[in-house]
Amino acid sequence: MTPSVPKNGERAWTMGGGYTGDVTPSEAWEILEKETDALLVDVRTAAEWQFVGVPVLDGLGKEAILVEWIKFPGGAPNGDFVAQVKSAIPDGTDPAILFLCRSGQRSMGAAAALTQAGFSRCYNILDGFEGNKDADGHRGKTGGWKVAGLPWAQG
Repeated sequence: MTPSVPKNGERAWTMGGGYTGDVTPSEAWEILEKETDALLVDVRTAAEWQFVGVPVLDGLGKEAILVEWIKFPGGAPNGDFVAQVKSAIPDGTDPAILFLCRSGQRSMGAAAALTQAGFSRCYNILDGFEGNKDADGHRGKTGGWKVAGLPWAQG
């Protein structure tokens, strides 16, 4: 059974998250599949993209937009983040924008930043690309894009 596409505000954080809401990786895939203008923005670092992997959207005729929320190396916020994401969005459009990070934390801030920039359908992808740590302290086994069986490739 396929989950329904979330409606505006569904599962939104109630403590001032500042964005539309949260979706599971499978729900994010469904939005990307159903909405031709929907975008996936991976906000992890260049090192994460290279060494951990990236979502693959070829089957949908799309590519993930890769824009660091936090710069690598150094860990400084990317002051150009909003402008870099906006440059990938056709002028005058307000698509669903799905934000992905390692575990679903940085992507919340990214979704809020684009919401503040005037986009009305910004979603955080719960559990991110790798999910939370398991009992042994390892990621990639308990949740996230990879565990959901969604397409990805390692750099």
